[in-house]
Amino acid sequence: MGSGEVIGDLAQGGLLARIAEPAHGPGIVGAADDATGHTAESACLNCGTALIGSHCRACGQPAHVHRTIASFFHDLAHGVFHFEGKIWRTLPLLAWQPGRLTREYIDGRRASYVSPIALFLFSVFLLFAAIHAVEGTTSAHIDTQLGKSETEATAQVKVLEAQLAQTADPSARAALETALSKARTTADEVRAVRVNGLAGATKTQNIRFRSDIPALDRLLKEGMKNPQLSLLKVQGAAYKYSWALIPLSVPFVWLLFPFSRRFGIYDHTVFVTYSLAFMSVLAVILTLGAAYNVPFVAVLLLIPPVHLYRQLKGTYALGRGGALWRTAAVMTIATAALVAFAMLIIGVGLSG
Repeated sequence: MGSGEVIGDLAQGGLLARIAEPAHGPGIVGAADDATGHTAESACLNCGTALIGSHCRACGQPAHVHRTIASFFHDLAHGVFHFEGKIWRTLPLLAWQPGRLTREYIDGRRASYVSPIALFLFSVFLLFAAIHAVEGTTSAHIDTQLGKSETEATAQVKVLEAQLAQTADPSARAALETALSKARTTADEVRAVRVNGLAGATKTQNIRFRSDIPALDRLLKEGMKNPQLSLLKVQGAAYKYSWALIPLSVPFVWLLFPFSRRFGIYDHTVFVTYSLAFMSVLAVILTLGAAYNVPFVAVLLLIPPVHLYRQLKGTYALGRGGALWRTAAVMTIATAALVAFAMLIIGVGLSG
């Protein structure tokens, strides 16, 4: 996918983040009163309220607006990429002190931080932008590996054919013919995958995707008639319904503190949303690292349980033992939520 589409994904994510957190957006441009494009009105240009201070007390629009190209691009950067001081205060806390960040947001100390839903929306779109950005690199790498595998398989077939031609012993010939048949099958399979992708693999290897849920099983069988199109549909559904991970996860987290008067559904929702935002950012790093062969990038897979432990401990003021067993439970919860989400996305994507 081209860089234009990647930028489009980032822009869409940033704009959705702005919708989720509108109070911190740029003002609406008003009429300029001089050649500089600067305005200084006595009444708000948006709602007409008399101005006292730097912002309208009724609608929040800045008292001084600018109508210049420079201000336009400033607003673009401000709105799309969330270039505010608080994003740089939020991300370090999200990485190193997630429990403190979650607790402060729940307790109402929010002005310095990006809201969990805004951060989640942007991180998800950033993840899909990263996936799209490396598609070409990943495809080229896969093609190279498949080409090497095909060359090796073909060479093995030629070696076995030469050995068979020089062997007269019946028992040895039988063993060589069996090995040659397997080698030819392997070569054909690799060639089919390289030429036709997943569709070639399903034809030569008789791959079947099955589900114990009848409706989902029918969708899988239908989807395998055109795997590439089906994959695009599923990706689109995942992109569109990523927010569903939040309501899928919150009830499971609630079960860790059943009937608690101290912690309610709101607390768990903030916890889950910030956690998902961090995991999405981590997935971005893993995606880019794997695509460009960054050494030891797989070590980052050890981070999620440590991060969850720190977030649980800080958010809910838990002791070490309580945080540890809940971390193990949340890891199990995450797996269950991802499985449920995957089934939802496959069903929605293939039925669309």
